[in-house]
Amino acid sequence: MKTTFKYFLILTVIVGIYSGCKRDDDYFNVTTSGFISNFDLKRIYKGQDLVLNPEAIAGATGIKGIVISDYRSGNAPAGMLVVQNSRFNGGPTIDSLRGMSFNIGTTASSFIPGDSVHIALAGGTLKRVNGILQITGLQGSAVTKMASGRTIKLQAANTAQILASPGQFESTLVAINNSAFDPEPVVGATYSGDKIISDGFGVATLRTEATATFANTAVQPSGNFTGIPYITGTGATKKIEYRMRSINDFFYVPQPKLSAAVISGFHVDPNSADGNYEYIQFLATRDINFAVTPFSVYTNNNAGATTFPTLGWNTGGVRTYKFNLTSGSVKKGQFFYVGGAGQRINGSASTAIDPSKWINSVDYTKVAGADGVGAVTGNLLANSGNVAGIALFDGTNVTPNSIPLDVVFFGGANGNFYTAGPPEAGYRITISDQYSTYAGVVPQEYYGKGTNTKRFVFPTAISFAKLGGVYKATKGGWDAVRTLISVPLTNTSTLAEIETGGVTTIIDK
Repeated sequence: MKTTFKYFLILTVIVGIYSGCKRDDDYFNVTTSGFISNFDLKRIYKGQDLVLNPEAIAGATGIKGIVISDYRSGNAPAGMLVVQNSRFNGGPTIDSLRGMSFNIGTTASSFIPGDSVHIALAGGTLKRVNGILQITGLQGSAVTKMASGRTIKLQAANTAQILASPGQFESTLVAINNSAFDPEPVVGATYSGDKIISDGFGVATLRTEATATFANTAVQPSGNFTGIPYITGTGATKKIEYRMRSINDFFYVPQPKLSAAVISGFHVDPNSADGNYEYIQFLATRDINFAVTPFSVYTNNNAGATTFPTLGWNTGGVRTYKFNLTSGSVKKGQFFYVGGAGQRINGSASTAIDPSKWINSVDYTKVAGADGVGAVTGNLLANSGNVAGIALFDGTNVTPNSIPLDVVFFGGANGNFYTAGPPEAGYRITISDQYSTYAGVVPQEYYGKGTNTKRFVFPTAISFAKLGGVYKATKGGWDAVRTLISVPLTNTSTLAEIETGGVTTIIDK
């Protein structure tokens, strides 16, 4: 008897250890009332038709969530009720917002965005139909409206993110910002049919039914779109079918300002001492005579910052530093440099960069920034710690309300750089491959506000941060977004290493 009891105790301990060590992937969260989240339901689905009974879905009998589909403008897939929810109590500490489409027939049109619903799953099957993951076999009576006017969470994602993580974004409400029709629409073109939109990360097919109320509305060339993405096809044929719910799901935003130059790279960690040898590389998108059309360049460094930059890029002190570009010239397609007076590629003992390529070089270890913006510093560009940034402005008379022509941020995730106020303050951004001044219709003019949190990582030690991308020199905007490539440098490195091979290019488009 004692031996049996001992074995029982050992077995109990083993089971307890196994349960405690199970991967999070094996954990399913079903509330005591029998509801399962879309997050968990999608994890159970393995690519084969799944009959929805309690035994198959961790004891669940229903789903509850918020309706995002809208039939009032006539552009929803026939019979499809789209509901999104997040995990209920407990579970992994991750963003668990997921969506699901329910093919319930004509009853789907009786629900509007913001309706809170409970859906009984008995008799349903989870499957892909024409590429769209959906639950079929349910009648309209399976859906019960519990409330209306609930807040709908809007995600922002680029097309590459949507294709890389379809389970996360399909059948949810997603904003695709800074997008343009490709090709550019002709005068009089309307939404009706399939149109391709590009955000620089990839493309999506914007689908508008011929019977939609806005089908014959003339399109504008660019802007922010809000809609529901459906992922169709597999493998190399996988694509995004994206549907606006109404004309209000489009917000016109012009493409980025046509800039005479764009930021194409920077060196934050030259060999030996940083002071006087850090620099920024620019690519001219047209011929520039800086004496006729001057510009200014700002850097910001938020290491150890405890206060908000209430004057934005003009905060000065150890936070921001300004260069005025008022002499010299470059040709379209040429690279030019702004930074330390050392004018070398990788520190004091390295290859000299031709003086003609420097539009402004300052010994910032001894000289304050232009117009009094910026104190003497030994570290112009941060190479560790909090987020830092670079901006190019048109002209030299820059105020806290001035909008840069181009801007990038890099570094760590922390730092005091934005306050909602009042008054609102921080580093202003512009529409670019990385940032948007609106998320849908909501303004977000500063770094750190809304979706404007993207930043490049620090390049590896003693490496140039080369920013690969393709800029449209004729109309502005990006055909391919910039990505950071770390280029290791030595004392004998040449300009070819940082001016070729993946660096930003321009096209006449």
